[in-house]
Amino acid sequence: MKSFRQRAAEGLRTGDRFTLSRCFSEADIQGFATVSRDYNPVHFDAEFAAARRFRAPVSHGLLTASLLTEIGGQIGWLASAMTFQFKQPVYAGDTITCHWVIQTLDDQGRATAAISMTNEDGITVLEGQTRGLVPGVKEREVLVRMLAEGDPTNGAAGAGNDQP
Repeated sequence: MKSFRQRAAEGLRTGDRFTLSRCFSEADIQGFATVSRDYNPVHFDAEFAAARRFRAPVSHGLLTASLLTEIGGQIGWLASAMTFQFKQPVYAGDTITCHWVIQTLDDQGRATAAISMTNEDGITVLEGQTRGLVPGVKEREVLVRMLAEGDPTNGAAGAGNDQP
């Protein structure tokens, strides 16, 4: 199977689908708080979370949404806009699957993609859309070179190979 990056190097098309799953741990949530400086107690304190009617502290919404940027980064998508709605809470230990579908793509490389994220029970936790630019001819040539060199700057190399 081809990686997301290999598929991008060959050229993206309307209808292309990408799916990626990840389980965020308590350490991931803490790390995101460190980077984002979002220390809202709803992410860390069970009593505070319960007062908000959650069964436990919840993951940061933007941490969950980062699956969208993981796929975008793998395919070389240069985002110009992102919108999303948080539908259900995500908890440490939940496995979240991001479904990304390119909806439109014009001859200038401008594209839109629909995003849906579900938990391990199939419940939608996030819906959204992103607009951006897909790699053009020159960028695809660079991706081909990077792949030939083993993709040395790609910390997620090997991820995203679930599509033909």
